Order: sequence, then C-alpha cells, then structure tokens
Amino acid sequence: MYATYIFPRLMDWVLRGERFQIERQRLLAPAQGVVLEIGFGTGLNLPHYPRTVTALHTVDPAPLLPQRVARRVARAPFPVHIQHVSAEGLPYADATFDYAVSTFTLCTIPDPVAALREVRRVLKPDGHFLFLEHGRSDDPATARWQDRLNPLQQCLACGCNLNRRIDHLVTQAALRLETIDRYRLPGVPRIGGEMYRGMACGNNPRAIITISE
Repeated sequence: MYATYIFPRLMDWVLRGERFQIERQRLLAPAQGVVLEIGFGTGLNLPHYPRTVTALHTVDPAPLLPQRVARRVARAPFPVHIQHVSAEGLPYADATFDYAVSTFTLCTIPDPVAALREVRRVLKPDGHFLFLEHGRSDDPATARWQDRLNPLQQCLACGCNLNRRIDHLVTQAALRLETIDRYRLPGVPRIGGEMYRGMACGNNPRAIITISE
C-alpha cells in the first residue's frame, strides 16, 4: 500500500516543485533525436524535453500512478514508449539512442553500475548520457550522517540511498564524464540536497571534464 499508493504521490508532489522543474529543464536542454529515459517514474521530465526530441523510450520496473502518467504522456509532442522493466537489462539493440537520461534514479536502482553499462551499450557511438542525481556529500561530516541515516532512508523512500557517489558509478560503467556540476539544492537539507548534474559519453576518448561547484 505504501510503496504503490502513498510514496509515489508524495514523491510526485515533492519533485514537481518549482526548483526541481528548473533543474530538469536545464539538464534536458541538449537532448535531441531518439532518447531513452531510465527510471521514468511519473513522467515529470516530459514537459521539459526540447522540441529537438523525436521519440522517447522509457523504462521503469513499476507502473507508478498510471492515470497521471497517461495524462502527461498524452500532452507530449513526440511519441512516448513505456516498458516496465529494470534498467539492468534494457530490451534494446546496441547503439539505438542519441541520448539517455536519468533523473533522481541512480539512488534507487539495485545495481546502478550494471544499469549504466546497459546505458552505454544502447547509446550510439556519438551519444550522450545526461544525469541529475542526489548523492554522497564531499563534506565528511555530512557524509557520515548520510551513512548513519541511509538504512532509514531506504525503508522510508522505497530503496533510495543517500550516500552513493554518482560520479564514481558513471565512470565505473566505462562512461566518460564530459561535464559535472556539484552543488547544493536550495531549500533541501544537505544530506539529501547534494547534487550531481552532468553529461557523459561512452565512446569519446577525447572527452574534456569540467567541474564546477
């Protein structure tokens, strides 16, 4: 009951706040062509994809708030194809997508490195992976609190982790970071508001990493 009805409504309410919408719009601005989104959730990214996107394929193991999702999909200016499967085993051929997207998802996937290896596999040689995630703080005191509270977080937030190093997950999957921004989300407690926003590629050996705080 909690995981199916209560928590999805709570997260949909929190994550559609104005600040989160600004973050989504900024992240998704470069997206174009055929796009894959892992962890589709309730479809909060849909209004923020630019008109350069021609089709969106999404995966999520759970059908969350299906009526709400259907209304959002109906308003999308491009076709949206939803599959209820896990990201660790994507049902797509190699080199299918121009872009892949993850927002507030890598904190919860049971094996995020396996999922990101799948993302790398299905990206075209010149494709890019866009991500917006919360994760482990660089501040030692905050990180210790994240470690202490993580078991409680996993229970209350249906498997979400506070303390994952998102940049490390990306590079462990052999994706090359092109840009990464580390910052604190205003109005959110630091243990849950330490943000990682960036872009990575799978096959560009000359990628230049830029980091901003």
